[in-house]
Amino acid sequence: MASALPRLSSSPARTQPFLRSSLYYTSSLPRGAVHEKEKSRVTLNAPLEVVDPEIADIVELEKARQWKVLLPPRFAESSEMKSKGLELMPLNNSEGCPGARYYGGNEYMDMAESLCQKRALEAFRLDPAKWGVNVQSLSGSPANFQTDTKKISAVSIFFETMPYRLNESTGYIDYDQLEKSATLFRPKLTVAGASAYARLYDYARIRKVCDKHKAILLADMAHISGLVSAGVIPSSFEYADVVTTTTHKSLRGPRGAMIFFRKGVKEINKQGKEATTPEYKVYQEQVLSNCANFAQCLVEKGYELVSGGTENHLVLVNLKNKVLELVHIAANKNTVPGDVSAMVPGGIRMRTPALTSRGFVEEDFAKVADFFDTAVKLALKIKSEPKEGSKLKDFLATVQTNANIQSEIAKLRHEVEEYAKQFPTIGFDKETMKYKKLKMKLRLQKQGKCNVVL
Repeated sequence: MASALPRLSSSPARTQPFLRSSLYYTSSLPRGAVHEKEKSRVTLNAPLEVVDPEIADIVELEKARQWKVLLPPRFAESSEMKSKGLELMPLNNSEGCPGARYYGGNEYMDMAESLCQKRALEAFRLDPAKWGVNVQSLSGSPANFQTDTKKISAVSIFFETMPYRLNESTGYIDYDQLEKSATLFRPKLTVAGASAYARLYDYARIRKVCDKHKAILLADMAHISGLVSAGVIPSSFEYADVVTTTTHKSLRGPRGAMIFFRKGVKEINKQGKEATTPEYKVYQEQVLSNCANFAQCLVEKGYELVSGGTENHLVLVNLKNKVLELVHIAANKNTVPGDVSAMVPGGIRMRTPALTSRGFVEEDFAKVADFFDTAVKLALKIKSEPKEGSKLKDFLATVQTNANIQSEIAKLRHEVEEYAKQFPTIGFDKETMKYKKLKMKLRLQKQGKCNVVL
């Protein structure tokens, strides 16, 4: 990674325009209302019995059923049951749909799934006479694939596709080029959705293109569905024929996915309960506000953001580095306009929902931006050190063998850890952790990934 951060090292930093006014992050609740931020965080992270007594009661009913039943399909190990959260509910074979299963003993699974369907429709304010929802998909990709295979006649499992792209000068979707491409390609299905797009989709514009070519509009809102559900960014349901989403991203649910579909062939051809609460809306507004502040802090430090800013829960920074993971800052590499390979991208995607769940607010994300900036400058310093070559292995060799670099990494990692430890953990009690002080070295050496002492 000797070529780390070429955009930062080879050109002077320039401030990108940041349109903070376009965000929907101002709280809808009056100042001093009962649903203040702290109560919102505590309520959303409370045990199942407190947050959702209805589901908790169904789980207890299933326990009583299994206590009496003979020859159940299986019982999970205690560790697996704990990790599932809903304990016994996934243990029975529940192939099929509520009221039409292939196996018996699913009365409480039917209750849970029907309740999930009802809440999914309520969460996005949908009329059950016009919309149905399948909540059984494992994750977002299968949900999209199931929609594709259902609606497109394909010679094989592969489809002929044509991507639409960003305008590289603005960082926004090039809708004019999208329309021109659709005129040539005449797609049967158009997908509106992305994993690393920090701006809002113009669903109305894409709907017009679809209508012109009699195409189905599939909105993949996996990454933004929590924001949509809370009503803090615009919804795609007014325009889309089919909408897919995961349940484990900004919706904050367990891993899974849902497919929303308009009822009636004619219409197609031309998390549930938490997402409806005032606390959830406050949480999602805080997610947006945190991301807006985080983006502004990065811009003020001279970083180039794709599209110049953000209108949702993520920022996409135009740079390259390999130091963040060593100092316990979680980010993922992502392509940016102008990249020629997805395997060697020039961007980093960072999102705010997880830390918001832990109680981070705007000033905390300013601190996160400071940590990020320190790590990037450290990467530039490593890049400037004498090395045998200019490849990633040479960059990593410098990290592993330079005592001063190791010391700086350890210092920054300690600062990050101490700051993060101020906030509550989610889903487990830190007092029960088995590996509070396990050396990173031991884990990496076991995996054969690294020999450096961290």
